[in-house]
Amino acid sequence: MENWNQQTIEDFRRDLLDWYDQEGRSHLPWRQNQDPYRILVSELMLQQTRVDTVITYFNRFMDALPTVKDLAEAPEEQVLKLWEGLGYYSRAKNLQKAAKVVAFDLKGNWPESYDDLLSLPGVGPYTAAAVASIAFGEVVPAIDGNFFRVFSRLLKIDDDIAKPKTRRVFYDIVEPIVDPKRPGDFNQAIMDLGTSYMKTKDPDTLHSPVKKYNAAYRDGVEEQYPVKTKKKKPVLQRYQALVVENEDGDLLYEQRPETGLLSGFWTFPLRAVESVEELEGEQLTIKPVVHVFSHRKWEIWPVKVKAPNKLEENQAYLSTERQNELALPKVQHKLLDAIKEQ
Repeated sequence: MENWNQQTIEDFRRDLLDWYDQEGRSHLPWRQNQDPYRILVSELMLQQTRVDTVITYFNRFMDALPTVKDLAEAPEEQVLKLWEGLGYYSRAKNLQKAAKVVAFDLKGNWPESYDDLLSLPGVGPYTAAAVASIAFGEVVPAIDGNFFRVFSRLLKIDDDIAKPKTRRVFYDIVEPIVDPKRPGDFNQAIMDLGTSYMKTKDPDTLHSPVKKYNAAYRDGVEEQYPVKTKKKKPVLQRYQALVVENEDGDLLYEQRPETGLLSGFWTFPLRAVESVEELEGEQLTIKPVVHVFSHRKWEIWPVKVKAPNKLEENQAYLSTERQNELALPKVQHKLLDAIKEQ
């Protein structure tokens, strides 16, 4: 592993921030000021989602709920509808929980330190560091996938980033490198570097503003970093989705439990099956609808069945208008689209 002396660290900070000032993504709407609310919303939206996609969602969210108090007081249904399409809906639910803590418990006073921000619901180490550094100027590295990739290559850090303990390794190594005068800009510059010159595939290190600091590039092993063991394949689960239509053309939906995947959302009633041979009812698609979560892969066969004699407490017929009002998970939209195509 490379060890930088103080002069190299200062040179790196200067070159990185000079580039960021000239070419950084200052146009991004959440970079227009240092409002911790806007930063928190953007950081949670950006998890698992591309920047280009988030911009539209962020602007719409801010137009509807411009302050942390607005979010705290909003109906959950509205929050989820604004989030619809981004997926990973636990992010939206935790965001509102965090807003309620700030707005109600803390009387609108934001936690300003990394450690205190970690106490907010849904705020993990990366998000806490991003808000602490960008909004409040705390000198703390915001370690995400971009951060791992950039510094593993710059310094040839061989630790496996798939292991939880590796975050602390990177933290201890890079904390002294973070610019003490502009920690927020430093972290955002690393984000921009990781999505441009130092991408996962086909990096353009030849033109990178920090090429001379890149030990992995110098030694011809850049694409070997970061070191990461492959995660296990998602577990396959098969379901049949029960499609029931009443005389008014309304469809039967079922609200999922408050815990587990898609908690609290409305979908067609789903029943687990082991194989296609176990399906009961009229198959409505030739192929199953496939949806992949981080650790689960669902294959779902929509089947038309007779209406039940009695609805369960968590079931209801929903009109088209009501379906459009609700935030439906992506997998439900896939099922609706598959049925329409047939």
